[in-house]
Amino acid sequence: MADGTHLVFPTINPIIFEIGPIALRWYGLMYLIGFAAAFWLANRRLSRTGWSKDQLSDLLFWCFMGVIIGGRIGYVLFYNFSNFLDNPLYLFKIWEGGMSFHGGCLGVIGAAFLYAKKQGWSFLYVGDFIAPLVPIGLGAGRIGNFINGELWGRVTDVPWAFVFPGAGPDPRHPSQLYQFALEGAALFVILWLYSVKPRPTGAVGGLFLLGYGSFRFIVEFFRQPDAHLAELYGSVITQGQMLSIPMMLAGLGLIIYAYKKNPAVAHETAPAAKTVKKTKSKGK
Repeated sequence: MADGTHLVFPTINPIIFEIGPIALRWYGLMYLIGFAAAFWLANRRLSRTGWSKDQLSDLLFWCFMGVIIGGRIGYVLFYNFSNFLDNPLYLFKIWEGGMSFHGGCLGVIGAAFLYAKKQGWSFLYVGDFIAPLVPIGLGAGRIGNFINGELWGRVTDVPWAFVFPGAGPDPRHPSQLYQFALEGAALFVILWLYSVKPRPTGAVGGLFLLGYGSFRFIVEFFRQPDAHLAELYGSVITQGQMLSIPMMLAGLGLIIYAYKKNPAVAHETAPAAKTVKKTKSKGK
Protein backbone atom coordinates (compact mmCIF):
# COMPACT_ATOMS: atom_id res chain seq x y z
CA MET A 1 0.00 0.00 0.00
CA ALA A 2 1.06 3.61 -0.50
CA ASP A 3 -0.02 6.91 1.04
CA GLY A 4 1.11 9.04 -1.90
CA THR A 5 4.68 9.64 -0.71
CA HIS A 6 5.91 6.24 0.45
CA LEU A 7 4.92 2.61 0.84
CA VAL A 8 3.26 1.37 4.02
CA PHE A 9 4.81 -1.77 5.41
CA PRO A 10 2.33 -4.67 5.16
CA THR A 11 1.11 -6.24 8.37
CA ILE A 12 2.50 -9.77 8.37
CA ASN A 13 2.18 -12.16 11.28
CA PRO A 14 5.70 -13.53 11.93
CA ILE A 15 4.10 -16.86 12.86
CA ILE A 16 2.71 -18.83 9.92
CA PHE A 17 0.76 -21.28 12.06
CA GLU A 18 0.76 -22.78 15.53
CA ILE A 19 -0.02 -26.29 16.75
CA GLY A 20 -0.01 -26.28 20.52
CA PRO A 21 3.41 -25.14 21.72
CA ILE A 22 4.90 -25.58 18.24
CA ALA A 23 4.99 -22.54 15.95
CA LEU A 24 6.36 -22.20 12.43
CA ARG A 25 7.78 -18.72 11.88
CA TRP A 26 8.54 -17.10 8.55
CA TYR A 27 12.18 -16.59 9.50
CA GLY A 28 12.55 -20.25 10.38
CA LEU A 29 10.90 -21.20 7.10
CA MET A 30 13.45 -19.09 5.25
CA TYR A 31 16.26 -21.06 6.89
CA LEU A 32 14.59 -24.30 5.81
CA ILE A 33 14.27 -22.99 2.25
CA GLY A 34 17.95 -22.07 2.23
CA PHE A 35 19.01 -25.50 3.48
CA ALA A 36 16.67 -27.29 1.06
CA ALA A 37 17.97 -25.24 -1.88
CA ALA A 38 21.58 -26.00 -0.94
CA PHE A 39 20.80 -29.73 -0.73
CA TRP A 40 19.01 -29.73 -4.10
CA LEU A 41 21.73 -27.77 -5.87
CA ALA A 42 24.46 -29.91 -4.35
CA ASN A 43 22.76 -33.08 -5.60
CA ARG A 44 22.67 -31.61 -9.10
CA ARG A 45 26.47 -31.27 -8.97
CA LEU A 46 27.18 -34.81 -7.80
CA SER A 47 27.68 -36.15 -11.34
CA ARG A 48 30.46 -33.59 -11.92
CA THR A 49 32.32 -34.33 -8.69
CA GLY A 50 32.29 -38.08 -8.22
CA TRP A 51 31.15 -37.63 -4.62
CA SER A 52 28.89 -40.20 -2.98
CA LYS A 53 25.55 -39.15 -1.48
CA ASP A 54 26.85 -40.07 1.97
CA GLN A 55 29.82 -37.73 1.53
CA LEU A 56 27.51 -34.96 0.40
CA SER A 57 25.12 -35.48 3.32
CA ASP A 58 28.02 -35.38 5.77
CA LEU A 59 29.43 -32.18 4.29
CA LEU A 60 26.07 -30.39 4.31
CA PHE A 61 25.41 -31.46 7.90
CA TRP A 62 28.77 -30.05 8.99
CA CYS A 63 28.11 -26.81 7.10
CA PHE A 64 24.59 -26.39 8.49
CA MET A 65 25.99 -26.75 11.99
CA GLY A 66 28.68 -24.22 11.09
CA VAL A 67 26.00 -21.74 9.96
CA ILE A 68 24.01 -22.03 13.20
CA ILE A 69 26.92 -22.12 15.66
CA GLY A 70 29.11 -19.62 13.82
CA GLY A 71 26.20 -17.30 13.08
CA ARG A 72 25.21 -17.08 16.73
CA ILE A 73 28.74 -16.73 18.08
CA GLY A 74 29.51 -14.12 15.45
CA TYR A 75 26.44 -12.07 16.32
CA VAL A 76 27.29 -12.09 20.02
CA LEU A 77 30.97 -11.26 19.52
CA PHE A 78 30.63 -8.76 16.68
CA TYR A 79 27.39 -7.01 17.59
CA ASN A 80 26.45 -7.71 21.21
CA PHE A 81 29.68 -8.39 23.08
CA SER A 82 28.69 -6.12 25.98
CA ASN A 83 25.63 -8.29 26.69
CA PHE A 84 27.85 -11.37 26.60
CA LEU A 85 30.25 -9.84 29.13
CA ASP A 86 27.34 -9.00 31.42
CA ASN A 87 25.80 -12.46 31.04
CA PRO A 88 27.81 -15.19 29.22
CA LEU A 89 24.66 -17.33 29.03
CA TYR A 90 23.33 -14.77 26.52
CA LEU A 91 25.32 -16.70 23.92
CA PHE A 92 22.86 -19.59 24.21
CA LYS A 93 19.65 -17.52 24.14
CA ILE A 94 19.02 -18.16 20.45
CA TRP A 95 15.27 -17.73 20.93
CA GLU A 96 15.89 -14.01 21.52
CA GLY A 97 17.17 -13.72 17.94
CA GLY A 98 20.47 -12.60 16.52
CA MET A 99 22.54 -14.24 13.77
CA SER A 100 25.55 -12.83 11.93
CA PHE A 101 26.41 -13.74 8.36
CA HIS A 102 30.10 -13.05 8.90
CA GLY A 103 30.07 -15.39 11.88
CA GLY A 104 28.12 -17.99 9.92
CA CYS A 105 30.64 -17.71 7.09
CA LEU A 106 33.51 -18.36 9.49
CA GLY A 107 31.55 -21.31 10.88
CA VAL A 108 31.12 -22.81 7.40
CA ILE A 109 34.80 -22.22 6.59
CA GLY A 110 35.75 -24.03 9.78
CA ALA A 111 33.38 -26.90 9.01
CA ALA A 112 34.70 -27.19 5.45
CA PHE A 113 38.29 -27.22 6.71
CA LEU A 114 37.61 -30.00 9.22
CA TYR A 115 35.65 -32.02 6.68
CA ALA A 116 38.34 -31.66 4.01
CA LYS A 117 40.97 -32.75 6.52
CA LYS A 118 38.87 -35.76 7.48
CA GLN A 119 38.49 -36.82 3.83
CA GLY A 120 42.06 -35.99 2.85
CA TRP A 121 40.83 -33.51 0.25
CA SER A 122 41.94 -30.01 -0.66
CA PHE A 123 40.23 -27.43 1.58
CA LEU A 124 39.99 -25.01 -1.35
CA TYR A 125 38.34 -27.68 -3.48
CA VAL A 126 35.66 -28.24 -0.83
CA GLY A 127 35.20 -24.47 -0.55
CA ASP A 128 34.65 -24.22 -4.30
CA PHE A 129 31.92 -26.86 -4.07
CA ILE A 130 30.12 -25.09 -1.21
CA ALA A 131 30.29 -21.48 -2.45
CA PRO A 132 27.55 -21.58 -5.17
CA LEU A 133 25.14 -23.26 -2.72
CA VAL A 134 25.13 -20.38 -0.23
CA PRO A 135 23.50 -17.32 -1.92
CA ILE A 136 19.95 -18.70 -2.12
CA GLY A 137 19.99 -19.20 1.64
CA LEU A 138 21.32 -15.68 2.10
CA GLY A 139 18.56 -14.27 -0.07
CA ALA A 140 15.88 -16.27 1.74
CA GLY A 141 17.18 -14.99 5.06
CA ARG A 142 16.86 -11.38 3.89
CA ILE A 143 13.26 -12.01 2.85
CA GLY A 144 12.73 -13.29 6.38
CA ASN A 145 14.25 -10.07 7.76
CA PHE A 146 11.87 -8.04 5.61
CA ILE A 147 8.81 -10.01 6.71
CA ASN A 148 9.87 -9.53 10.33
CA GLY A 149 10.26 -5.78 9.73
CA GLU A 150 13.84 -5.81 11.04
CA LEU A 151 17.25 -4.62 9.82
CA TRP A 152 15.60 -1.79 7.91
CA GLY A 153 17.42 0.88 5.96
CA ARG A 154 18.28 4.52 6.49
CA VAL A 155 15.78 7.35 6.18
CA THR A 156 15.15 8.33 2.57
CA ASP A 157 12.65 10.00 0.24
CA VAL A 158 12.82 7.48 -2.62
CA PRO A 159 9.33 6.48 -3.82
CA TRP A 160 9.81 2.81 -2.87
CA ALA A 161 10.66 3.62 0.77
CA PHE A 162 8.71 1.95 3.58
CA VAL A 163 7.64 3.12 7.01
CA PHE A 164 8.66 0.15 9.13
CA PRO A 165 6.88 -0.58 12.42
CA GLY A 166 9.17 0.25 15.31
CA ALA A 167 11.45 2.40 13.16
CA GLY A 168 9.71 5.73 13.69
CA PRO A 169 7.52 7.74 11.31
CA ASP A 170 10.14 8.32 8.61
CA PRO A 171 10.22 6.27 5.39
CA ARG A 172 13.31 4.11 5.00
CA HIS A 173 15.18 2.11 2.40
CA PRO A 174 14.00 -1.53 2.23
CA SER A 175 17.63 -2.57 2.57
CA GLN A 176 16.62 -6.18 3.24
CA LEU A 177 15.32 -6.35 -0.33
CA TYR A 178 18.51 -4.76 -1.66
CA GLN A 179 20.47 -7.49 0.11
CA PHE A 180 18.15 -10.15 -1.29
CA ALA A 181 18.73 -8.83 -4.81
CA LEU A 182 22.51 -8.50 -4.53
CA GLU A 183 23.74 -11.00 -1.93
CA GLY A 184 21.09 -13.55 -2.88
CA ALA A 185 19.92 -13.46 -6.48
CA ALA A 186 22.80 -11.67 -8.23
CA LEU A 187 25.54 -13.50 -6.33
CA PHE A 188 23.92 -16.87 -7.02
CA VAL A 189 23.71 -16.21 -10.77
CA ILE A 190 27.32 -15.02 -10.90
CA LEU A 191 28.71 -17.97 -8.95
CA TRP A 192 26.60 -20.61 -10.64
CA LEU A 193 27.48 -19.47 -14.15
CA TYR A 194 31.14 -19.07 -13.22
CA SER A 195 31.33 -22.53 -11.65
CA VAL A 196 29.69 -24.31 -14.59
CA LYS A 197 33.09 -24.46 -16.31
CA PRO A 198 36.12 -25.93 -14.53
CA ARG A 199 38.17 -23.28 -12.73
CA PRO A 200 41.47 -23.29 -10.84
CA THR A 201 41.03 -24.67 -7.33
CA GLY A 202 40.09 -21.83 -5.00
CA ALA A 203 38.79 -19.45 -7.65
CA VAL A 204 35.08 -20.09 -7.04
CA GLY A 205 35.43 -19.71 -3.30
CA GLY A 206 37.46 -16.56 -3.82
CA LEU A 207 34.78 -15.09 -6.08
CA PHE A 208 32.17 -15.78 -3.40
CA LEU A 209 34.18 -13.91 -0.75
CA LEU A 210 34.88 -11.01 -3.11
CA GLY A 211 31.30 -10.85 -4.40
CA TYR A 212 29.56 -11.04 -1.05
CA GLY A 213 31.97 -8.64 0.61
CA SER A 214 31.53 -6.11 -2.20
CA PHE A 215 27.73 -6.35 -2.27
CA ARG A 216 27.48 -6.13 1.52
CA PHE A 217 29.82 -3.13 1.58
CA ILE A 218 27.59 -1.34 -0.94
CA VAL A 219 24.29 -2.13 0.81
CA GLU A 220 25.66 -0.89 4.15
CA PHE A 221 25.41 2.66 2.75
CA PHE A 222 21.62 2.17 2.69
CA ARG A 223 21.16 0.01 5.80
CA GLN A 224 20.58 1.48 9.24
CA PRO A 225 23.29 0.29 11.65
CA ASP A 226 22.07 -1.64 14.69
CA ALA A 227 20.76 0.68 17.39
CA HIS A 228 23.24 -0.60 19.98
CA LEU A 229 26.24 -0.02 17.69
CA ALA A 230 27.85 3.31 16.95
CA GLU A 231 29.24 3.84 13.48
CA LEU A 232 32.99 3.82 13.34
CA TYR A 233 35.51 6.44 12.25
CA GLY A 234 33.28 9.49 12.31
CA SER A 235 30.25 7.82 10.68
CA VAL A 236 32.25 7.09 7.56
CA ILE A 237 32.21 3.30 7.81
CA THR A 238 29.98 0.77 9.60
CA GLN A 239 30.67 -2.44 11.46
CA GLY A 240 29.27 -4.45 8.54
CA GLN A 241 31.67 -2.73 6.17
CA MET A 242 34.60 -3.29 8.50
CA LEU A 243 33.82 -7.01 8.52
CA SER A 244 33.39 -7.06 4.73
CA ILE A 245 36.76 -5.51 3.91
CA PRO A 246 38.76 -8.61 4.99
CA MET A 247 36.37 -10.76 2.95
CA MET A 248 36.97 -8.71 -0.19
CA LEU A 249 40.74 -8.74 0.28
CA ALA A 250 40.80 -12.48 1.04
CA GLY A 251 38.60 -13.21 -1.98
CA LEU A 252 40.71 -11.14 -4.36
CA GLY A 253 43.90 -12.68 -3.01
CA LEU A 254 42.49 -16.19 -3.36
CA ILE A 255 41.47 -15.62 -6.98
CA ILE A 256 44.94 -14.29 -7.84
CA TYR A 257 46.57 -17.20 -6.03
CA ALA A 258 44.33 -19.74 -7.79
CA TYR A 259 45.08 -18.49 -11.29
CA LYS A 260 48.79 -18.04 -10.65
CA LYS A 261 49.15 -21.51 -9.17
CA ASN A 262 47.10 -23.30 -11.86
CA PRO A 263 47.00 -21.05 -14.94
CA ALA A 264 46.98 -24.03 -17.31
CA VAL A 265 43.78 -25.47 -15.86
CA ALA A 266 41.75 -22.27 -15.87
CA HIS A 267 39.49 -23.81 -18.49
CA GLU A 268 40.03 -27.49 -17.75
CA THR A 269 38.96 -29.89 -15.03
CA ALA A 270 40.69 -28.84 -11.83
CA PRO A 271 43.25 -31.38 -10.57
CA ALA A 272 41.50 -31.66 -7.20
CA ALA A 273 38.31 -32.80 -8.94
CA LYS A 274 40.21 -35.65 -10.63
CA THR A 275 41.76 -36.99 -7.46
CA VAL A 276 38.75 -37.01 -5.12
CA LYS A 277 38.88 -40.04 -2.85
CA LYS A 278 35.68 -42.07 -2.92
CA THR A 279 35.82 -43.10 0.71
CA LYS A 280 32.72 -44.34 2.44
CA SER A 281 31.38 -41.96 5.05
CA LYS A 282 29.54 -43.00 8.19
CA GLY A 283 26.73 -40.49 7.68
CA LYS A 284 24.76 -38.64 10.34
